[in-house]
Amino acid sequence: MALTKNDIVERISITGFNKKQSVDIVETLLMIMKDQLAEGNDVLISGFGKFCVKEKRARRGRNPATGSDLILRPRRVVTFKCSGKLRDAINGPES
Repeated sequence: MALTKNDIVERISITGFNKKQSVDIVETLLMIMKDQLAEGNDVLISGFGKFCVKEKRARRGRNPATGSDLILRPRRVVTFKCSGKLRDAINGPES
């Protein structure tokens, strides 16, 4: 099951913020991250990971439904690289 924005708001409100303050905190954080990524800047959250904007060149693709070839336009995509701490938390201690 996925963690939703509403779940995050609920968990923040448990720490002592009211519901409206919690919503404002989450919305502000996401807005800051979106604005920075839209400007082409990376977002680094220590102990969690790094969101990076990558440039993709135009390339040849294929429509899987019809099999016809087409050219995919250049675009920017967001990638995520998790930190070593997050990777260790996910995978557990090494044996």
